[in-house]
Amino acid sequence: MNVVQTFRLAFKSIMSNKARSILTMLGIIIGVAAVIIIVGLGNGLEKYMTESFQRMGTNVLTVNVFGRGSTRSVSVDDMYKILDKYPEYYEAMSPNVSVSGTVKVGTEEVSNTRISGVSEEYASLSRYELSQGRFIRYADCLMRSNACVVGSYIANEFFGGNAVGERIKINGVFYDIVGVISERSDSTERSADNSIFLPYSTAAKVSNTGNIGSYSFGMVSENLASEARETLENELFAVFGSTRAFFVTSMAEMLETMTSMINIVVMVLAVIAAISLLVGGIGIMNIMLVSVSERTREIGIRKALGAKKRHILQQFIIEAGTTSSLGGVAGIALGYAISMVATSVISSMLEASITVAPTTFMVLLAFGISVGIGILFGFLPARKAARLNPIDALRYE
Repeated sequence: MNVVQTFRLAFKSIMSNKARSILTMLGIIIGVAAVIIIVGLGNGLEKYMTESFQRMGTNVLTVNVFGRGSTRSVSVDDMYKILDKYPEYYEAMSPNVSVSGTVKVGTEEVSNTRISGVSEEYASLSRYELSQGRFIRYADCLMRSNACVVGSYIANEFFGGNAVGERIKINGVFYDIVGVISERSDSTERSADNSIFLPYSTAAKVSNTGNIGSYSFGMVSENLASEARETLENELFAVFGSTRAFFVTSMAEMLETMTSMINIVVMVLAVIAAISLLVGGIGIMNIMLVSVSERTREIGIRKALGAKKRHILQQFIIEAGTTSSLGGVAGIALGYAISMVATSVISSMLEASITVAPTTFMVLLAFGISVGIGILFGFLPARKAARLNPIDALRYE
């Protein structure tokens, strides 16, 4: 009997007991689907995290300076000196000043607006693009001008999309809108598009900030994140003599750490989910043992007609492998279907574009493991069938 005929017999046996076969495959189906969904969710989270950090700038170091009293402090000029001192590490820098207060357009108040004071290099650091006008310039910072740049939500909601040349009131003071940032998210009231950017010198004056305590450094390459962070820490340590007076955060290193954590969690969950594949394998072994008992006379007849041990062994191993293969295919289909549903549910509930997307490699790996488990757990019943004595098998009732 050739392999093709053996496969036909395997399919015939499976189809003759549909309900039993489906129940046998259930463990394999659930295991494969669970692995696909978990790994797909992990890939989606990793992609979402990467895109989020890239929008903030993975080549950016964030420096928070707490200081050690009035005798030990750093000024904006001091930070610019560090920028100029290490051109091999840094290519841009922006002081950051947060401003609290009320924002009004005419008599209407704008809620949940983030007001920040930045330099002319902040747009490139944060990868902002302008839909209208220009960004903050060096002259604006030097002259402490009342120029500002607004997000797309403010421009669309209060100025009909044409905000350049209009005026907006912050804490009772009018500011001239010179530019509009292109839409970055969903452009709603609580999104990043509801933002206003002022010259950092103006923002420091408005908020009565003495020494500015937050800075963003743009690195030449994110591959230099570790060296660039260490250099900044050394320079600040030389001023303050303590690491408690400042804190340097690397977006690239933070992303790498979070990605590693996500991968570890996903791997652990995938291994737990894969346990159901073992349960499915045990189910296949049990059913194959029952099948051997039910077909004992058939095995005896085949042996009496000249079938060898390897033929019987091959028949039952292929039958077990075919059962697990069909379960693997069904599991893949179920996994992809649930992944699509999960993507829609996550997007609607969390308002985040997380796509549950399993990789081709992991799908093939899950399928291969399911087939391997079927063959492995089907070997014992197949060997039992191959070792049956043909005379005893023919007498079996």
